[in-house]
Parts: sequence; C-alpha cells; structure tokens
Amino acid sequence: MLNLSAQKRTTEKVQPVKRDTVKTEVVEVETKYNPKISDASKIKKNPILQLLDKSKKKKLTYNIFSAPVASTFIPKTGVVKGVDVGVKERLFNNYIAAGFGNYTSPYFEAYINSSTRFESEFGFYTKYVASFDNIENTLLDSDFSNFLATVFYKKEERYFDWKVRLNSERNQYNWYGLPNNNFAQNTIDLIDAKQTYNYFNVLGEINFLDAYLDKSTLSISYFSDALNSSEVVLNFDTNLDLPLNIIYNQLNNLTVKTGLELLKGKFKNNYATQNELKYSIFTAKINPEYKATFSGFSLKLGAKIFGSFDTENSVNNFLIYPDVHIQKPIIEEFLTIYGGITGDLKTNTYKQFSEQNPYISPTLFMTQTSEKYKAFVGLNGNLNNDINFNVSASLKEEDDKPLFLRNNSKSDGINTTSNGVPLRGYEYGNSFNVVYDDVRTTSIFAELEYDYTKKITFATNIQFDNFSMTNQTKAWNLPTFQTSFVVKYKTNNWYATSNIFYINERKDLLYSAAYPSSANGLQTLSSFIDVNLNGGYHFNDTFSAFLKLNNVLNNNYQRFANFDVQGFQALGGIAYKFDF
Repeated sequence: MLNLSAQKRTTEKVQPVKRDTVKTEVVEVETKYNPKISDASKIKKNPILQLLDKSKKKKLTYNIFSAPVASTFIPKTGVVKGVDVGVKERLFNNYIAAGFGNYTSPYFEAYINSSTRFESEFGFYTKYVASFDNIENTLLDSDFSNFLATVFYKKEERYFDWKVRLNSERNQYNWYGLPNNNFAQNTIDLIDAKQTYNYFNVLGEINFLDAYLDKSTLSISYFSDALNSSEVVLNFDTNLDLPLNIIYNQLNNLTVKTGLELLKGKFKNNYATQNELKYSIFTAKINPEYKATFSGFSLKLGAKIFGSFDTENSVNNFLIYPDVHIQKPIIEEFLTIYGGITGDLKTNTYKQFSEQNPYISPTLFMTQTSEKYKAFVGLNGNLNNDINFNVSASLKEEDDKPLFLRNNSKSDGINTTSNGVPLRGYEYGNSFNVVYDDVRTTSIFAELEYDYTKKITFATNIQFDNFSMTNQTKAWNLPTFQTSFVVKYKTNNWYATSNIFYINERKDLLYSAAYPSSANGLQTLSSFIDVNLNGGYHFNDTFSAFLKLNNVLNNNYQRFANFDVQGFQALGGIAYKFDF
C-alpha cells in the first residue's frame, strides 16, 4: 500500500501542466450619465463676511410707554369707507417737446434714455430756446438763443458704479442796452453787439460700495467767447468715509471731503488798455465733518480748510472756516429749531458771471470770494399735515464779494474809435464790469407751503437783505427785498402753474461824460412785478399740449441797467412721451 501511494504521487508530478488560454481584457461600457443632486459635493463651511460698520444692520430697540387712560369711548360698528388714491400716473423714460411763440421764438426739448439688463444705462438730453425778434424800442439787435446738450453713460459693476458725462452749451446774446447818449445812426450801424459763449465739459464719477473711499469725481471744463476769451477749470473731488469705532465703539464714521481745483483763463484786453488779462488760481481743500446725536440734538461738527495760490498775482492764502450745524425738535414732528455757523472759499469763474449776467464785458479781474463766516438760526416744521414752513435769520461777512457795475461808454454818441483803436461792441456803455467789495449782509428769510387739496398747492417765500459796504457806496444791482408766490393745480388731464414774483428797486452808476470820467450820480432801477403762467392738457398717457405765458402784465422793466425785457410772451406746443 505504501509503495502504491508513493508511486502514484510520483506519477502525478511528472504529468505535464496544461496552459491557461484565457486572456485578460478590458471591456469599456458606454452609457448616458444622468447627474443627480446627491452626486454634488456638499459645502460644509459657511463663508465669513466682514462688512464695514456702515453696512451692518443696526439693532433696533422698541420701547412702549403704557399708561392707563380713562375713556368712555365705545367703538361703533360701521362701514369701511373707500380711500381715493387717485389714478396712478404712468411714467416714461423718454419725451420730446416742441413749440413756437411770439417774438419768433422756437422751442425744442428732448430726453432719451436706454438701459440694458447688464446694469448699464445711456441717456441724452437737449434743449433749444431762441427769440429772433427785437425788443421794442431797442436800437441794437436784442435777439438771443440758448442751446445745451448732455450725453451720459452709466455702468454698475460688482464693487462700484461709474458714470461718464459730456456737456455742451452755446448761448448767443447782444449788448443792446445803450445808455441815453443820443447815438447817431452811423454810430449805431457800426456797433457789433453780438456775443457768443461756448462751453464744453467732461465729467467722470465713480461710487464705491462698502469702502472707505466713497466717491471720486473728475471734471474738465472749457469756456470761451466770440472775443478770444478762454477759461479752463479742472476739479478733482474725493469723499472718504473713515470708521472711528477702532478708537471707541460708540463713535460714528468721519466723513472727509477733499478737492483740488485749477482755474486758468485769459481775456484779450482789459477795459482801460489793450493789455491782456490773465488769471491762474490753484486751490486745495479738505472738509472733515462728524455727525452725531446727543440728548435729542442732531450735530454736525466740521471745518473747511483751504490752501489758495494765485500765481498771476503772487498771492497765497491758508484759510480755515467753521462748519457747524445743530438742530433739535421742540415739538416732535411739528417744530424744530436749528442753527449753526459756517464759511467757505468760493472760486469765481467767467462762466458763472456770464450765467448771472450775460451782458458782462470780457475784461474782468478774477479773484476768489471768502465767506469768512455765516451765522444762522431758524425754525421749521409743519402746523398740520398740509402746512409746512421755514423761517431763518442770518449774518454773514464776505471779502471780495462780486458786484455788477455798468461800464462807462467810450463813445459820446458820435465817435467809434478811442486812441485810434476801433471800439468793440461792449464799449458803448452797454456792458457790465465786476467790482469787488467787503460786505456784511443781514438776511431774514421765510417760506410757507400749503397743500390746500390734492389738486391745489400754494407756496410763497420772502427775503429781506441789508448790505453794509466797505468801499462801494451801494450794493450795485442787488435788491434788498424780493418775494414770490406760486400756485400749482393738477388733475388727471389738466395742469397749471402760476408764478408771481416781485423785486424792489436797485442801484447803478451814472457818469458825467464819456470814458474816462467820474461818476455823476445814481441810476435807480424801478421795482417790478412779473406774472408768469404755464399749463397744459394731457390727451392721453403719451400726448399733451402746453402753453407758457410770461410777463403777463406786459411790464416794461429792466433786470439790469438799460436792458429792457421782452413784453408779453406766449409760447405753445406739444409733447410726446414714450418708451422703447
């Protein structure tokens, strides 16, 4: 048995092993993948956001004052009354208006606006007003035209918004206000009284969201006229919002307004000689202000700090002004008292003067006006839900306050040259110079608005001014009393506005003879009342007609010495509102 077992094992070992013929292969199975929400990776951490204090939600605390009130009132079951909320007015993004009036006065105005779903916006605005007929009894042309156009683009980004705007203006006037010098017809025929002002401005603005740098603005302007005058103004302003809670957690943010300004310009000559007039003023400013509430008082504490450098006249100034405002409710929601003291450094520009008085001569001395202080106190509030009011009194002191004073004529009515040089269109006593004086002004101002009904609103204001001059004998061409009264009426289809204003007499100079000569007395410009009406009718949501009536009383008054205004004026037209 043992031999057989051993022999069997020996036989098994010598038998040949069969080779495995099965090969290893990869089988690829392709099928459509249908993802499921459960397949997505789960975010196991929440993001940590760090916001500025001004972006955090403030905790609100509610206090209820409960006191027993003896009452015999028994509520009575009644019927709920309907509330007349009126018809909701449909608003449009675009409109076009055109009209025509007496004095051959065309009118056109349009606004086009377009926005996209990508938070961008584009807009265009233009307006043209003109009058081609002369004012009655004027010896020179007295027509005018005003044109302006604005185009802008605005974009909202993730962390900031930005906007670019281009402005353009072209205004034409005439120095038609000749003095009573008995001008010969030959002299009148040689006077070229036309003046044209051109203005171009590029402005860029960026607003940051939830940042210490709040807003920045860059503006470049160019202003010129028909007599080779030019002016460039560059402004760069930045507002900062700085947290103070790192010092003490109960403090509010500090707002800091900064700015750089460069004013540079020239006039071809001054009024006395043929010498060129140049001006160049650089100004840097910083205005920190802190707002807080304390024991019912609302406070704004600040200061305005300026560095001014007049390079043409080699005059440098470092100035600090207060900027303090305070107010407190006396009767909650009905009466508030306020007051403060502030000051400012104002840069005067040729463009600003031409807007206030388009009949100035291009021969001006340019400087800045320092408002050393302005102290004011007042009351405002409402007597009920329909009557609102504001009353204030102020005292301010200004260095180099600008005043418009009529230029003396270089012509006696016959001659058209001076020292062999032909007279320009503004040298016949028909233009204004700018003089400066240190002035203290005491003012009282009051205004009242009354919502008589939902359709009718009344508003009025009144202002008294008392001027204390240093060098000049009068506050030239400034009224000491002025008031206005406005009535507005509006229904679903009709609307109308009446504006009545009154300005008391003003003073200008009279001269004894042709330039150069001394003053010979005062010219008094009479007070006047001007009544203006405008209204219209809405045919539907898109079409309407309008009518504007100015100087309804046909008063022949003068806004500036020797410059009569147009009489009764009527202009009518149609307007169309639409959306794209």
